[in-house]
Amino acid sequence: MLRTARFARLKTSAFFLLTLCLCIAQVRASDWTQFRGPNGAGVSDTRGLPTEFGPQKNVIWKTPSPLGHSSPVLSNTRIFMTGFEDKKLFTLCLDRKTGRLLWQREVPRPRADRLLKPNNPASPSPVTDGQNVYVFFQDFGLISYDSSGKERWKIPLGPFNTFFGMGASPILVDDTLVMPCDQDTDSFMIAVSKNTGRVLWKINRPGVISGYSTPIVYRPKDGPVQIVIPESFQLSSYSIATGERVWWVRGLACEMKSIPVLSGDMLYVNGWGLPENQPGKQIPIPPFEEALAKFDKDGDSRLSKMEPADERVKQDAYFQLVDLNRDGYIILSEWNVYRAIMAAENGLLAIRMGGKGDMTDKSILWKYQRPVPQVPSTLLYKNVLYMVNDGGVLISFDPASGAVLKQGRLEGAIDKYFASPVAADDKVYLVGEGGAVSVLKADAQWEILKVNTLDDEVFATPAIADGRIYIRTRSAIYCFGNSR
Repeated sequence: MLRTARFARLKTSAFFLLTLCLCIAQVRASDWTQFRGPNGAGVSDTRGLPTEFGPQKNVIWKTPSPLGHSSPVLSNTRIFMTGFEDKKLFTLCLDRKTGRLLWQREVPRPRADRLLKPNNPASPSPVTDGQNVYVFFQDFGLISYDSSGKERWKIPLGPFNTFFGMGASPILVDDTLVMPCDQDTDSFMIAVSKNTGRVLWKINRPGVISGYSTPIVYRPKDGPVQIVIPESFQLSSYSIATGERVWWVRGLACEMKSIPVLSGDMLYVNGWGLPENQPGKQIPIPPFEEALAKFDKDGDSRLSKMEPADERVKQDAYFQLVDLNRDGYIILSEWNVYRAIMAAENGLLAIRMGGKGDMTDKSILWKYQRPVPQVPSTLLYKNVLYMVNDGGVLISFDPASGAVLKQGRLEGAIDKYFASPVAADDKVYLVGEGGAVSVLKADAQWEILKVNTLDDEVFATPAIADGRIYIRTRSAIYCFGNSR
Protein backbone atom coordinates (compact mmCIF):
# COMPACT_ATOMS: atom_id res chain seq x y z
CA MET A 1 0.00 0.00 0.00
CA LEU A 2 2.88 2.37 0.86
CA ARG A 3 4.56 1.71 -2.49
CA THR A 4 1.22 2.23 -4.26
CA ALA A 5 0.65 5.54 -2.50
CA ARG A 6 4.24 6.65 -3.21
CA PHE A 7 3.86 5.67 -6.87
CA ALA A 8 0.57 7.60 -7.05
CA ARG A 9 2.29 10.70 -5.62
CA LEU A 10 5.18 10.35 -8.09
CA LYS A 11 2.73 9.93 -10.94
CA THR A 12 0.81 13.03 -9.84
CA SER A 13 4.05 15.00 -9.54
CA ALA A 14 5.16 13.90 -13.01
CA PHE A 15 1.80 14.91 -14.44
CA PHE A 16 2.08 18.28 -12.72
CA LEU A 17 5.58 18.86 -14.12
CA LEU A 18 4.45 17.87 -17.60
CA THR A 19 1.50 20.23 -17.37
CA LEU A 20 3.79 23.00 -16.10
CA CYS A 21 6.20 22.45 -19.02
CA LEU A 22 3.32 22.61 -21.47
CA CYS A 23 2.11 25.83 -19.86
CA ILE A 24 5.60 27.33 -20.07
CA ALA A 25 5.82 26.34 -23.73
CA GLN A 26 2.45 27.96 -24.34
CA VAL A 27 3.58 31.17 -22.63
CA ARG A 28 6.74 31.25 -24.76
CA ALA A 29 4.60 30.75 -27.84
CA SER A 30 2.77 33.94 -26.91
CA ASP A 31 5.88 36.08 -27.42
CA TRP A 32 4.85 37.43 -30.83
CA THR A 33 1.60 35.66 -31.62
CA GLN A 34 -0.38 38.58 -33.02
CA PHE A 35 0.09 41.83 -34.93
CA ARG A 36 2.87 43.76 -33.23
CA GLY A 37 3.51 41.16 -30.55
CA PRO A 38 2.27 40.97 -26.95
CA ASN A 39 -0.98 42.96 -26.75
CA GLY A 40 0.10 44.97 -29.79
CA ALA A 41 2.84 46.80 -27.84
CA GLY A 42 5.67 46.11 -30.28
CA VAL A 43 8.12 45.16 -27.50
CA SER A 44 10.06 41.96 -26.82
CA ASP A 45 12.39 41.03 -23.96
CA THR A 46 14.80 39.15 -26.22
CA ARG A 47 18.51 40.06 -26.31
CA GLY A 48 21.30 39.84 -28.86
CA LEU A 49 19.47 41.47 -31.79
CA PRO A 50 21.55 42.62 -34.75
CA THR A 51 22.26 46.28 -35.38
CA GLU A 52 23.65 45.88 -38.88
CA PHE A 53 21.95 43.68 -41.47
CA GLY A 54 20.77 43.57 -45.07
CA PRO A 55 20.32 41.26 -48.06
CA GLN A 56 23.97 40.19 -47.81
CA LYS A 57 24.71 40.62 -44.10
CA ASN A 58 23.53 38.74 -41.01
CA VAL A 59 20.90 36.90 -43.07
CA ILE A 60 19.87 33.69 -41.33
CA TRP A 61 17.48 32.90 -44.17
CA LYS A 62 15.34 34.50 -46.86
CA THR A 63 12.14 33.01 -48.31
CA PRO A 64 10.15 34.36 -51.27
CA SER A 65 6.53 35.19 -50.44
CA PRO A 66 3.41 36.22 -52.36
CA LEU A 67 2.12 39.76 -52.22
CA GLY A 68 0.48 40.84 -48.99
CA HIS A 69 0.88 43.42 -46.23
CA SER A 70 0.08 41.16 -43.28
CA SER A 71 2.78 41.12 -40.61
CA PRO A 72 4.42 37.82 -39.61
CA VAL A 73 3.34 36.23 -36.31
CA LEU A 74 5.20 33.49 -34.47
CA SER A 75 4.71 30.29 -32.53
CA ASN A 76 7.66 28.46 -30.94
CA THR A 77 8.64 26.82 -34.20
CA ARG A 78 6.58 28.44 -36.95
CA ILE A 79 5.78 31.67 -38.74
CA PHE A 80 2.33 32.50 -40.08
CA MET A 81 1.32 35.18 -42.58
CA THR A 82 -1.10 35.66 -45.47
CA GLY A 83 -0.79 36.55 -49.15
CA PHE A 84 -2.68 36.80 -52.39
CA GLU A 85 -2.28 36.29 -56.13
CA ASP A 86 -5.01 37.43 -58.50
CA LYS A 87 -8.19 35.74 -57.18
CA LYS A 88 -6.32 33.46 -54.75
CA LEU A 89 -6.00 34.08 -50.99
CA PHE A 90 -3.29 32.21 -49.08
CA THR A 91 -2.35 31.36 -45.50
CA LEU A 92 1.32 30.41 -45.22
CA CYS A 93 3.21 28.49 -42.54
CA LEU A 94 7.03 28.59 -42.45
CA ASP A 95 9.62 26.90 -40.28
CA ARG A 96 11.16 29.53 -37.99
CA LYS A 97 14.60 27.94 -37.96
CA THR A 98 15.06 27.52 -41.70
CA GLY A 99 12.39 29.62 -43.38
CA ARG A 100 11.20 26.56 -45.29
CA LEU A 101 7.56 26.70 -46.41
CA LEU A 102 5.78 23.94 -44.47
CA TRP A 103 2.33 24.46 -45.95
CA GLN A 104 0.20 26.91 -47.88
CA ARG A 105 -3.59 26.87 -47.90
CA GLU A 106 -5.89 28.64 -50.31
CA VAL A 107 -9.40 29.89 -49.66
CA PRO A 108 -11.77 31.02 -52.40
CA ARG A 109 -12.15 34.73 -53.11
CA PRO A 110 -15.86 34.90 -53.91
CA ARG A 111 -15.85 38.68 -54.42
CA ALA A 112 -13.61 41.72 -54.58
CA ASP A 113 -14.77 44.32 -52.06
CA ARG A 114 -13.65 47.91 -52.46
CA LEU A 115 -9.89 48.40 -52.00
CA LEU A 116 -7.69 51.42 -52.63
CA LYS A 117 -3.90 51.27 -52.83
CA PRO A 118 -1.73 50.77 -50.93
CA ASN A 119 -4.16 48.42 -49.16
CA ASN A 120 -4.56 44.89 -50.54
CA PRO A 121 -6.60 41.71 -49.92
CA ALA A 122 -4.04 40.30 -47.46
CA SER A 123 -3.47 43.23 -45.09
CA PRO A 124 -4.87 41.90 -41.77
CA SER A 125 -2.34 39.80 -39.83
CA PRO A 126 -3.04 36.30 -38.45
CA VAL A 127 -3.06 35.41 -34.77
CA THR A 128 -1.91 32.10 -33.25
CA ASP A 129 -2.37 30.36 -29.91
CA GLY A 130 0.93 28.53 -30.37
CA GLN A 131 -0.68 25.56 -32.13
CA ASN A 132 -3.51 26.80 -34.34
CA VAL A 133 -3.69 29.88 -36.54
CA TYR A 134 -6.64 32.22 -37.11
CA VAL A 135 -6.93 34.38 -40.22
CA PHE A 136 -9.25 37.07 -41.58
CA PHE A 137 -9.66 37.97 -45.26
CA GLN A 138 -11.88 40.87 -46.31
CA ASP A 139 -13.14 38.93 -49.32
CA PHE A 140 -13.82 35.72 -47.38
CA GLY A 141 -14.16 36.01 -43.60
CA LEU A 142 -12.57 34.08 -40.71
CA ILE A 143 -10.84 30.72 -40.97
CA SER A 144 -8.73 28.59 -38.63
CA TYR A 145 -6.11 25.91 -39.37
CA ASP A 146 -4.27 23.52 -37.08
CA SER A 147 -0.48 23.19 -37.01
CA SER A 148 -0.51 20.80 -39.97
CA GLY A 149 -2.63 23.12 -42.12
CA LYS A 150 -5.89 21.21 -41.67
CA GLU A 151 -8.94 23.45 -41.70
CA ARG A 152 -10.63 23.55 -38.27
CA TRP A 153 -13.57 25.88 -38.96
CA LYS A 154 -14.58 28.89 -41.05
CA ILE A 155 -17.07 31.75 -40.86
CA PRO A 156 -17.96 33.61 -44.07
CA LEU A 157 -18.33 37.36 -43.47
CA GLY A 158 -19.12 40.36 -45.65
CA PRO A 159 -19.34 41.85 -48.18
CA PHE A 160 -17.85 44.98 -46.64
CA ASN A 161 -18.37 48.61 -47.54
CA THR A 162 -15.18 50.55 -46.80
CA PHE A 163 -13.33 53.45 -48.36
CA PHE A 164 -9.81 51.96 -48.43
CA GLY A 165 -10.57 48.32 -47.53
CA MET A 166 -10.16 46.37 -44.29
CA GLY A 167 -7.03 46.66 -42.16
CA ALA A 168 -7.76 45.45 -38.62
CA SER A 169 -6.42 42.08 -37.44
CA PRO A 170 -8.09 39.48 -35.20
CA ILE A 171 -6.88 38.99 -31.62
CA LEU A 172 -7.22 36.22 -29.05
CA VAL A 173 -8.49 36.84 -25.54
CA ASP A 174 -7.97 33.54 -23.72
CA ASP A 175 -10.23 31.13 -25.67
CA THR A 176 -12.14 33.84 -27.53
CA LEU A 177 -11.27 35.17 -30.98
CA VAL A 178 -12.33 38.79 -31.55
CA MET A 179 -12.59 40.53 -34.93
CA PRO A 180 -13.71 44.17 -35.40
CA CYS A 181 -15.33 44.83 -38.78
CA ASP A 182 -15.38 48.58 -39.22
CA GLN A 183 -16.98 49.89 -42.40
CA ASP A 184 -18.86 52.94 -43.64
CA THR A 185 -22.22 51.28 -42.99
CA ASP A 186 -23.23 48.60 -40.48
CA SER A 187 -19.99 48.25 -38.49
CA PHE A 188 -19.89 45.35 -36.04
CA MET A 189 -17.57 43.28 -33.86
CA ILE A 190 -17.75 39.52 -33.58
CA ALA A 191 -16.45 37.11 -30.92
CA VAL A 192 -16.18 33.38 -31.56
CA SER A 193 -14.92 30.34 -29.72
CA LYS A 194 -11.39 29.70 -30.91
CA ASN A 195 -11.94 25.95 -30.53
CA THR A 196 -15.22 25.52 -32.41
CA GLY A 197 -15.82 28.70 -34.38
CA ARG A 198 -19.19 29.10 -32.63
CA VAL A 199 -20.30 32.73 -32.54
CA LEU A 200 -20.40 33.87 -28.90
CA TRP A 201 -21.70 37.35 -29.64
CA LYS A 202 -21.94 39.86 -32.43
CA ILE A 203 -22.61 43.52 -31.67
CA ASN A 204 -23.58 46.34 -33.99
CA ARG A 205 -21.62 49.57 -33.54
CA PRO A 206 -23.71 52.43 -34.95
CA GLY A 207 -21.81 55.61 -35.63
CA VAL A 208 -18.56 53.77 -36.36
CA ILE A 209 -17.37 54.29 -39.92
CA SER A 210 -14.32 52.97 -41.72
CA GLY A 211 -11.47 52.17 -39.35
CA TYR A 212 -8.39 50.01 -39.50
CA SER A 213 -7.31 49.63 -35.87
CA THR A 214 -6.61 46.32 -34.15
CA PRO A 215 -7.98 46.11 -30.58
CA ILE A 216 -6.01 45.36 -27.43
CA VAL A 217 -6.89 43.57 -24.18
CA TYR A 218 -7.49 45.41 -20.91
CA ARG A 219 -7.63 43.45 -17.66
CA PRO A 220 -8.77 45.84 -14.90
CA LYS A 221 -8.18 44.99 -11.25
CA ASP A 222 -11.94 44.82 -10.77
CA GLY A 223 -14.60 43.96 -13.32
CA PRO A 224 -14.65 42.08 -16.60
CA VAL A 225 -11.81 41.61 -19.06
CA GLN A 226 -12.31 44.19 -21.80
CA ILE A 227 -11.45 44.80 -25.45
CA VAL A 228 -10.29 48.34 -26.17
CA ILE A 229 -10.47 49.64 -29.73
CA PRO A 230 -9.94 53.01 -31.40
CA GLU A 231 -13.03 53.84 -33.43
CA SER A 232 -13.98 56.83 -35.54
CA PHE A 233 -14.15 59.84 -33.19
CA GLN A 234 -13.77 57.76 -30.00
CA LEU A 235 -12.01 55.03 -28.05
CA SER A 236 -14.35 52.33 -26.73
CA SER A 237 -13.99 49.46 -24.29
CA TYR A 238 -16.21 46.35 -24.51
CA SER A 239 -16.75 43.41 -22.17
CA ILE A 240 -15.20 40.25 -23.61
CA ALA A 241 -17.93 38.18 -21.94
CA THR A 242 -20.94 39.89 -23.49
CA GLY A 243 -19.80 42.52 -25.99
CA GLU A 244 -21.41 45.25 -23.84
CA ARG A 245 -19.83 48.67 -24.26
CA VAL A 246 -18.43 49.54 -20.83
CA TRP A 247 -16.82 52.99 -21.26
CA TRP A 248 -15.63 55.35 -23.96
CA VAL A 249 -13.62 58.50 -24.56
CA ARG A 250 -14.50 60.98 -27.32
CA GLY A 251 -12.04 63.16 -29.20
CA LEU A 252 -10.20 60.77 -31.54
CA ALA A 253 -9.59 61.39 -35.23
CA CYS A 254 -12.26 60.52 -37.77
CA GLU A 255 -10.36 57.55 -39.18
CA MET A 256 -8.21 55.45 -36.86
CA LYS A 257 -5.45 53.15 -38.13
CA SER A 258 -3.02 52.70 -35.24
CA ILE A 259 -3.12 50.14 -32.46
CA PRO A 260 -3.18 51.66 -28.96
CA VAL A 261 -0.31 51.11 -26.52
CA LEU A 262 -1.17 50.17 -22.94
CA SER A 263 1.04 50.60 -19.86
CA GLY A 264 -0.61 49.91 -16.53
CA ASP A 265 -3.74 52.05 -16.48
CA MET A 266 -2.50 54.48 -19.16
CA LEU A 267 -3.13 54.17 -22.89
CA TYR A 268 -1.53 56.08 -25.78
CA VAL A 269 -3.10 56.32 -29.22
CA ASN A 270 -2.45 58.46 -32.29
CA GLY A 271 -4.88 59.21 -35.11
CA TRP A 272 -4.88 61.18 -38.37
CA GLY A 273 -7.87 61.68 -40.66
CA LEU A 274 -7.51 64.62 -43.05
CA PRO A 275 -5.21 67.66 -43.34
CA GLU A 276 -8.29 69.76 -42.49
CA ASN A 277 -8.45 67.97 -39.13
CA GLN A 278 -5.40 69.80 -37.82
CA PRO A 279 -6.52 72.09 -34.98
CA GLY A 280 -7.04 75.57 -36.35
CA LYS A 281 -7.57 74.33 -39.90
CA GLN A 282 -11.06 72.88 -39.48
CA ILE A 283 -13.70 74.09 -41.89
CA PRO A 284 -17.21 74.51 -40.46
CA ILE A 285 -19.86 72.60 -42.41
CA PRO A 286 -23.40 74.03 -42.36
CA PRO A 287 -26.43 72.01 -41.23
CA PHE A 288 -28.06 69.82 -43.89
CA GLU A 289 -31.11 72.08 -44.10
CA GLU A 290 -28.90 74.98 -45.21
CA ALA A 291 -27.09 72.82 -47.77
CA LEU A 292 -30.41 71.61 -49.19
CA ALA A 293 -31.81 75.13 -49.41
CA LYS A 294 -28.79 76.25 -51.39
CA PHE A 295 -27.92 73.22 -53.55
CA ASP A 296 -30.91 70.83 -53.81
CA LYS A 297 -32.01 71.91 -57.29
CA ASP A 298 -34.53 69.10 -57.88
CA GLY A 299 -36.12 69.28 -54.43
CA ASP A 300 -35.70 65.58 -53.56
CA SER A 301 -34.19 66.30 -50.11
CA ARG A 302 -30.83 64.82 -51.01
CA LEU A 303 -27.70 65.93 -52.85
CA SER A 304 -26.30 64.25 -55.96
CA LYS A 305 -22.98 64.65 -57.74
CA MET A 306 -24.74 67.19 -59.97
CA GLU A 307 -25.55 69.28 -56.88
CA PRO A 308 -22.15 69.73 -55.18
CA ALA A 309 -22.60 71.28 -51.77
CA ASP A 310 -19.12 72.82 -51.38
CA GLU A 311 -15.73 72.94 -53.04
CA ARG A 312 -14.55 69.71 -51.38
CA VAL A 313 -17.60 67.64 -52.25
CA LYS A 314 -17.18 68.67 -55.89
CA GLN A 315 -14.16 66.37 -55.86
CA ASP A 316 -15.03 62.75 -56.54
CA ALA A 317 -12.90 61.44 -53.67
CA TYR A 318 -14.67 63.69 -51.17
CA PHE A 319 -18.08 62.84 -52.57
CA GLN A 320 -17.28 59.14 -52.07
CA LEU A 321 -16.10 59.95 -48.54
CA VAL A 322 -19.48 61.53 -47.73
CA ASP A 323 -21.67 59.10 -49.73
CA LEU A 324 -21.26 56.30 -47.19
CA ASN A 325 -23.58 53.77 -48.84
CA ARG A 326 -22.18 54.54 -52.33
CA ASP A 327 -25.60 55.09 -53.93
CA GLY A 328 -24.70 58.40 -55.58
CA TYR A 329 -26.67 60.59 -53.17
CA ILE A 330 -25.97 62.32 -49.86
CA ILE A 331 -28.75 62.19 -47.27
CA LEU A 332 -29.16 63.74 -43.82
CA SER A 333 -27.40 60.97 -41.84
CA GLU A 334 -24.43 60.98 -44.23
CA TRP A 335 -24.17 64.77 -44.12
CA ASN A 336 -24.09 64.67 -40.32
CA VAL A 337 -21.19 62.20 -40.46
CA TYR A 338 -19.47 64.58 -42.90
CA ARG A 339 -19.87 67.41 -40.41
CA ALA A 340 -18.37 65.19 -37.68
CA ILE A 341 -15.48 64.18 -39.95
CA MET A 342 -14.59 67.79 -40.71
CA ALA A 343 -14.87 68.79 -37.04
CA ALA A 344 -12.63 65.96 -35.76
CA GLU A 345 -9.06 66.61 -34.62
CA ASN A 346 -5.86 64.77 -35.39
CA GLY A 347 -3.57 64.06 -32.46
CA LEU A 348 -1.80 61.81 -29.99
CA LEU A 349 -3.73 61.27 -26.75
CA ALA A 350 -2.84 59.87 -23.35
CA ILE A 351 -5.93 58.31 -21.77
CA ARG A 352 -6.47 56.92 -18.29
CA MET A 353 -8.20 53.56 -18.50
CA GLY A 354 -11.41 52.41 -16.89
CA GLY A 355 -14.69 53.79 -15.68
CA LYS A 356 -18.29 53.55 -16.79
CA GLY A 357 -20.01 55.37 -19.62
CA ASP A 358 -18.61 58.55 -21.18
CA MET A 359 -15.21 59.19 -19.54
CA THR A 360 -14.05 61.96 -21.88
CA ASP A 361 -13.94 64.74 -19.30
CA LYS A 362 -12.13 62.59 -16.71
CA SER A 363 -9.74 60.40 -18.66
CA ILE A 364 -7.72 62.46 -21.16
CA LEU A 365 -4.42 63.25 -19.46
CA TRP A 366 -2.72 65.13 -22.31
CA LYS A 367 -2.85 65.73 -26.07
CA TYR A 368 -0.19 66.38 -28.69
CA GLN A 369 -1.81 67.94 -31.74
CA ARG A 370 0.96 68.82 -34.10
CA PRO A 371 1.18 66.43 -37.11
CA VAL A 372 1.01 62.76 -36.16
CA PRO A 373 1.45 59.63 -38.33
CA GLN A 374 -1.10 58.45 -40.87
CA VAL A 375 -0.58 54.75 -40.14
CA PRO A 376 2.24 53.76 -37.71
CA SER A 377 1.42 53.31 -34.04
CA THR A 378 3.39 54.84 -31.19
CA LEU A 379 5.93 52.77 -29.26
CA LEU A 380 6.37 52.87 -25.47
CA TYR A 381 9.71 51.39 -24.47
CA LYS A 382 11.66 51.89 -21.23
CA ASN A 383 9.48 54.82 -20.20
CA VAL A 384 9.95 56.73 -23.46
CA LEU A 385 7.16 57.17 -26.02
CA TYR A 386 8.27 57.20 -29.69
CA MET A 387 6.36 58.36 -32.76
CA VAL A 388 7.55 58.44 -36.40
CA ASN A 389 5.98 60.61 -39.10
CA ASP A 390 6.24 60.43 -42.86
CA GLY A 391 9.46 62.08 -43.92
CA GLY A 392 11.34 60.20 -41.21
CA VAL A 393 10.67 62.70 -38.42
CA LEU A 394 11.01 60.90 -35.08
CA ILE A 395 9.76 62.37 -31.81
CA SER A 396 10.33 61.03 -28.30
CA PHE A 397 7.94 62.03 -25.50
CA ASP A 398 7.74 61.87 -21.74
CA PRO A 399 4.71 59.54 -21.41
CA ALA A 400 3.70 61.13 -18.10
CA SER A 401 3.44 64.72 -19.33
CA GLY A 402 3.52 64.59 -23.14
CA ALA A 403 6.58 66.84 -23.18
CA VAL A 404 8.72 66.46 -26.30
CA LEU A 405 12.13 65.11 -25.30
CA LYS A 406 13.76 65.06 -28.73
CA GLN A 407 12.67 65.62 -32.31
CA GLY A 408 14.80 64.94 -35.35
CA ARG A 409 14.95 63.49 -38.83
CA LEU A 410 16.14 59.95 -39.51
CA GLU A 411 18.92 60.78 -41.97
CA GLY A 412 19.11 58.07 -44.60
CA ALA A 413 15.51 57.04 -43.94
CA ILE A 414 13.48 60.01 -45.21
CA ASP A 415 10.48 58.03 -46.34
CA LYS A 416 6.83 57.14 -45.88
CA TYR A 417 6.13 54.79 -42.98
CA PHE A 418 3.48 52.08 -42.88
CA ALA A 419 5.22 49.62 -40.52
CA SER A 420 4.95 50.44 -36.82
CA PRO A 421 8.13 50.74 -34.71
CA VAL A 422 9.22 47.79 -32.57
CA ALA A 423 11.81 47.47 -29.81
CA ALA A 424 13.99 45.06 -27.84
CA ASP A 425 17.57 44.74 -26.59
CA ASP A 426 17.81 48.52 -25.91
CA LYS A 427 17.15 49.17 -29.60
CA VAL A 428 14.27 50.67 -31.57
CA TYR A 429 13.64 49.50 -35.15
CA LEU A 430 11.81 51.70 -37.68
CA VAL A 431 11.16 50.45 -41.22
CA GLY A 432 10.31 52.82 -44.07
CA GLU A 433 8.25 51.95 -47.11
CA GLY A 434 11.33 51.99 -49.34
CA GLY A 435 13.13 49.39 -47.19
CA ALA A 436 15.35 51.63 -45.05
CA VAL A 437 15.58 50.18 -41.52
CA SER A 438 16.77 52.64 -38.86
CA VAL A 439 18.20 51.06 -35.72
CA LEU A 440 18.27 53.46 -32.77
CA LYS A 441 19.74 53.41 -29.32
CA ALA A 442 16.65 53.42 -27.13
CA ASP A 443 16.79 56.58 -25.06
CA ALA A 444 14.92 59.82 -24.54
CA GLN A 445 17.79 61.44 -26.48
CA TRP A 446 17.80 58.63 -29.05
CA GLU A 447 20.62 58.29 -31.52
CA ILE A 448 20.89 56.44 -34.82
CA LEU A 449 23.15 53.40 -34.60
CA LYS A 450 22.73 52.24 -38.18
CA VAL A 451 20.49 52.66 -41.21
CA ASN A 452 20.22 49.36 -43.10
CA THR A 453 18.86 49.07 -46.62
CA LEU A 454 16.69 46.22 -47.87
CA ASP A 455 16.06 45.47 -51.52
CA ASP A 456 12.30 46.00 -51.68
CA GLU A 457 9.35 47.92 -50.27
CA VAL A 458 8.08 47.18 -46.74
CA PHE A 459 4.53 47.64 -45.44
CA ALA A 460 4.47 44.91 -42.75
CA THR A 461 5.56 45.43 -39.15
CA PRO A 462 8.56 43.28 -38.11
CA ALA A 463 8.37 40.45 -35.57
CA ILE A 464 11.05 39.92 -32.91
CA ALA A 465 11.94 36.83 -30.86
CA ASP A 466 14.94 34.81 -29.67
CA GLY A 467 17.58 37.21 -30.93
CA ARG A 468 16.04 37.35 -34.41
CA ILE A 469 14.13 40.03 -36.31
CA TYR A 470 11.75 38.92 -39.06
CA ILE A 471 11.01 41.50 -41.76
CA ARG A 472 8.58 40.95 -44.60
CA THR A 473 9.21 42.90 -47.78
CA ARG A 474 6.95 43.06 -50.81
CA SER A 475 8.46 39.88 -52.28
CA ALA A 476 10.13 37.95 -49.43
CA ILE A 477 10.49 37.45 -45.70
CA TYR A 478 13.92 37.76 -44.06
CA CYS A 479 15.23 36.41 -40.79
CA PHE A 480 18.14 38.49 -39.53
CA GLY A 481 20.40 37.67 -36.59
CA ASN A 482 23.95 38.15 -35.44
CA SER A 483 26.32 35.67 -37.08
CA ARG A 484 27.58 33.00 -34.71
